[in-house]
Amino acid sequence: MADITRRAGWRHLRSAPTAHIRHQRRGALVHDGAGLSFWFRALSAAVSEVPVDDRELAMAFHARTADFQDISVQSTVTYRIGDPGAAATRLDFSIDPDTGVWRGTPLEQIATLLTESAQQHALDVLARIPLAEALVDGVAAVRDRIAAGLAAEPRLPDTGIEVVAVRVVALRPEPDVERALRTPAREQIQQEADRATYERRAVAVERERAIAENELASKIELARQEERLVDQRGTNARREAEESAAADAVRAEAEATRKVRLARAEAEAAREVGAARAEAQTAWLRAHAEVAPATLHALAATKAAEQLPRIEHLTLSPDVLTGLLARLGGGTGA
Repeated sequence: MADITRRAGWRHLRSAPTAHIRHQRRGALVHDGAGLSFWFRALSAAVSEVPVDDRELAMAFHARTADFQDISVQSTVTYRIGDPGAAATRLDFSIDPDTGVWRGTPLEQIATLLTESAQQHALDVLARIPLAEALVDGVAAVRDRIAAGLAAEPRLPDTGIEVVAVRVVALRPEPDVERALRTPAREQIQQEADRATYERRAVAVERERAIAENELASKIELARQEERLVDQRGTNARREAEESAAADAVRAEAEATRKVRLARAEAEAAREVGAARAEAQTAWLRAHAEVAPATLHALAATKAAEQLPRIEHLTLSPDVLTGLLARLGGGTGA
């Protein structure tokens, strides 16, 4: 919308760079261009403001497919006014000289024109294909048909309108039909999810079985190793017992041999000692055999005296002393 300022019967207009201004005075074109700023008199001026920027027009309409199913079309058409002069002569873009507001509704007229044209071409495409095909490939087909139809529409160039782009946002069936169409897909998705779940469970069971088999194999191998260890320990124990028995036998044999040798040595020594003692005894007896009896008696008394306790005092009576002297004297005389 143009910015208009009032000053004592005069008006000053300042437009945006995206607005094309056409100023006519008494039927003659005075100003024509975008982004203009000028003074004018309201009573003698006819001013039109035509937007030249790109504009988005959202469309929503219903159609029927070849299998008599209702479908809604949501699309967007981007357009601009490429010939402001033609648009100003075909549509009412005049503005109020006091407020700068359009006197009519030119943009609504353009929207109606574009919507009706696009709807006509979309209906022509959708009426030839069934619903399933429309939902799968209909977006591209409808978009291309609308773009081609708007490009060939003669009213648009005459009005100065250029179509920049066409986009079909969605093709949607009725809610109950959409739910019915979604059911097989949902069931298939659910089946895929169940299959994936079962596969994961099967994989988990297989892994658990593999783990159990590995553990069992490990236990079996461990039992085998323990059996080998027990056998080896038994073999070692038997070998150790045999070696110990052999060592004990060797030690016993050596001890017996030593004891035999010691006994023989002791016997030999005893025989030698006995022989020596016998010889000494024989010599002793031989020596005593040659001695007088009185001497032997004296020696016997001496030996006996050696075995008696010590005598501190000895008292001899005259009778004993006389008899002893007599015996000694008799022995000497003999």
